[in-house]
Amino acid sequence: MKVRKRNVVGMLGAAGIATTLSFMLMDKSKRERLMNKWNEWKVSMQTDQSNLPIEEAGDPGRDNLQNADMVAEGSQFGVNYYNRVKQ
Repeated sequence: MKVRKRNVVGMLGAAGIATTLSFMLMDKSKRERLMNKWNEWKVSMQTDQSNLPIEEAGDPGRDNLQNADMVAEGSQFGVNYYNRVKQ
């Protein structure tokens, strides 16, 4: 059986990660610290809805059928008009 070099490297890397994680998760204090870091990372990745530029976007497909059809065909008129109005 012929094993490629990159497969061996990948298997060794996966084994190393698994070993490191098993040692980290054995100790309760390290496990709690890891979970705290994970939760902090999840919270930092969430977007803050209050900082979004559009307060109420609505449904452009239902609200303005003609404009939605133009945009679907590739027109940027509605987008440019919206940007001018917001400025």
